[in-house]
Amino acid sequence: MSGTYAARALVLRKTKLGESDLIVTALSSEGHQIRAVAKGARKPGSRFGARVEPFTVIDGLFARGRTLDVLTEAQTVAAHDRVRADYEAVRAAAVAADFLDRVTAESDAEPRLFELGVATIDAIEDATPEALPTLVCAFLVKAMAMQGLRPQLSGCVSCGGPCAPAPAFSLSGGGTVCPACVGGDPSAIAVSGDLQGALAWLLRSRLAEIAAEPLPDCVAREALVVLRAFASHHLPARLRALDAYLRG
Repeated sequence: MSGTYAARALVLRKTKLGESDLIVTALSSEGHQIRAVAKGARKPGSRFGARVEPFTVIDGLFARGRTLDVLTEAQTVAAHDRVRADYEAVRAAAVAADFLDRVTAESDAEPRLFELGVATIDAIEDATPEALPTLVCAFLVKAMAMQGLRPQLSGCVSCGGPCAPAPAFSLSGGGTVCPACVGGDPSAIAVSGDLQGALAWLLRSRLAEIAAEPLPDCVAREALVVLRAFASHHLPARLRALDAYLRG
C-alpha cells in the first residue's frame, strides 16, 4: 500500500544500512512495530540526529515501502537523554526495548505495550540505581501479562489450592504450584516464599510506587531469574538484553 502516514513511536533500536543510512525499529502508539529507513541519518548534520536514538519517543512521518518504510520527518517528543548518559540505566532500558522488539510485529497491535514501554523508560530515567532491577522486573511481569501470560499467584495453578509454605513456580502453567502438585510438573522450579508476594505486588502497583519502594536486592534478583525462565519457556526469541542484564 503506497502513501504516507504519521505515527508516534518509541525507538527500540537502530541498525546501520549502507554508507550513511539507518534502519530504525520502533513501536508505534497503536502497538505495532515499524521498520523504516532513515536516509542519511549517519551523515554529519543529518536532520534526524539524536531523534532516532534508542529510547527516544518521536512523532514521525513515514512513507510506505515494499519491504521497509522510509522515515521522512521526525520530531522529538521525549529524548530520554539521561537514560543514555547512565550505563546502568541504559542496561535496564535495553531490556525493555529488546523485549518489545522481540514480541511485537508489523501486523499485530497491542497499544498497552507502547504505553508500558514509554512509562518504564520514563521511570528508569528518574530512578535511583537501587530501583533499576525492580523496575526491570515490573516491566517484564506486566509485559508478559499483556501477552496473555499473566502469572497466577493466588493459589496452585494446577489444583487451585494454597501454595504455602514452600511454593514452586510452574513455567508451563504460568503460576505457583503447591507441594502436592509439584512432582507432576517437570517445568516447576523452586522459589522463595517472598517471590509470590513480590510478583503480585509488581503486577498491581504503579511504576512510580515501585521505583519509590524497590524490592530487596535478593528478591529482585530471584524475580529476574524466574521471569527470564518464564519468558524463555513461552517466547520463541532469545532475550539477549535480559541475559546480559542478569550477567551484570
